[in-house]
Amino acid sequence: MYDHDDEPDDGDIIAEPGKIPVPEEVSEAIRTLIRWTGDDPDREGLLDTPKRVARAWKEYCQGYDDDPAHHLSRVFEEVGGYDEIVLLNDIPFQSHCEHHMAPIIGKASIAYLPKDHVVGISKLARVLHGFARRLQVQERLTAEVADCIWHHLNPVGVAVVIEATHACMTARGVRTPGVGMVTSRMMGVFRDDERSRAEVLKLMGY
Repeated sequence: MYDHDDEPDDGDIIAEPGKIPVPEEVSEAIRTLIRWTGDDPDREGLLDTPKRVARAWKEYCQGYDDDPAHHLSRVFEEVGGYDEIVLLNDIPFQSHCEHHMAPIIGKASIAYLPKDHVVGISKLARVLHGFARRLQVQERLTAEVADCIWHHLNPVGVAVVIEATHACMTARGVRTPGVGMVTSRMMGVFRDDERSRAEVLKLMGY
């Protein structure tokens, strides 16, 4: 299905990272962390690191300035009688774990069964990114994406499956690389009807 977008989203406009002002207390907090880990924040290679890190985190967490539901506010009813599954598969995303602030990197498959209208397909990705660009746990991220689509599109069914790797497990702690986590949320017909659930999972590749 083609996308119906014909104008940019607010989410397309990102302030140039180098121009975001960084409060001194934020820079000092990062300098303190550098000292605590054993390095010298005043050496040449680290002088500008506190501001770079601060601006990077402002970008990582720009989802706090986004209302994901906003992306579902414009719908289209002229779909030629289409009433089958709409699926956006393998959407890449990056988030950060709220427990260790370590990267979560993965992909999501988002599907819904429309009742009387559809939304531009890029909006499904924007909903995902709006929630992912916050401190997260994968289980909540999965639920938030599904619930947002369910409540704002009023479809017959919603299915969200997320696969991701977590640096808090692969790069620290148990240090077990190559391990992925899968979470899912089924709503409406995809939860209540076994055949519909099997169909959407097959389309997603499961």
